Amino acid sequence: MHERRFRPSQMHRLEDPDRLAWLPPAEVLAHLSLQPGYTVADIGAGTGYFTLPIASAVGSAGRVLAVDVSPEMLDRLRARLAEAGLSSVDCVEAEASATTFPAGSCDVALLANVWHEFDDHAAVLDEVRRILRPLGRIALLDWRPDVERHHGPPLEHRIAPDVAAASLTRAGFRLAQPLVLLPYSWLLIGAKEPSRPA
Repeated sequence: MHERRFRPSQMHRLEDPDRLAWLPPAEVLAHLSLQPGYTVADIGAGTGYFTLPIASAVGSAGRVLAVDVSPEMLDRLRARLAEAGLSSVDCVEAEASATTFPAGSCDVALLANVWHEFDDHAAVLDEVRRILRPLGRIALLDWRPDVERHHGPPLEHRIAPDVAAASLTRAGFRLAQPLVLLPYSWLLIGAKEPSRPA
């Protein structure tokens, strides 16, 4: 495990109630335009900060594919899903660059607060393109490098949104809406370009 990867021993921080004030899931998910029946990949799902509200948004007809490299995180997520009575989430232990999901199986892929952890952004984006349906969308949410480090990783680990946007464009995505700035985070939405092979 490299130094940029979030450690399971710190998972309690992911469920800190104060986090709801400065990173409200509803505000982030509003930009994803989720619909009942959608299949959403939550890549780097952790303990389910976004997984559970996504499951509510897509409803019983939808599906959430929650992938994380940490079995400890996924165990906690499964417990939370059981407590909430949600059965529309599949938890998968895998790398972001090799999710094991079928090609063309997802309407939306969310990568929340994990972009700065990846060594090979191109490989991750190739995998996201593979699993997205035609015109599917990717949402990248990560830490702003232009704010004081009150929350999140060290500033030197953070990636500027224009650098991430360039990576999206190179990988065959077009920016589907303007950059969204939150108190400590930025959000980019990309749409899969149908003219480029998966």
